[in-house]
Amino acid sequence: MRPYKNYDQHLLESLKDPTEAAAYLNAAMEENDSDLVLVALGYVARAHGITALAQRSAIHRVSLHKMLSKRGNPEFNSLIRIVKAAGLRLSFQAEKIAA
Repeated sequence: MRPYKNYDQHLLESLKDPTEAAAYLNAAMEENDSDLVLVALGYVARAHGITALAQRSAIHRVSLHKMLSKRGNPEFNSLIRIVKAAGLRLSFQAEKIAA
C-alpha cells in the first residue's frame, strides 16, 4: 500500500517552489481578506524554514513568528522583506472597474 502524505506536508513541499508560492499567495489575495493573506504567507515562510527566512530577511525569528501569527500585524516594510527573502516580489495590477 502506498503511503500518503497529509495535506500540510504536501502544501509545504509545493510552496518551496517560488512559482507555486506566488500562485498560492495570489489566490489568497483574490479573497480580499488580509487575515487569509497573512496565514498564506505564514505557510510560505514555514515552507522556506522560519529560521532561514528570518536570517535572509534580517528579522528576528521570534518577531517573524509573531508577525505571521493570527494576531500578527506586520509593517509593510517587514512584509516586503519577508516576501523578498522567500524569492518573491510584490506587484500591482489595475483592477477592471465596471462602468
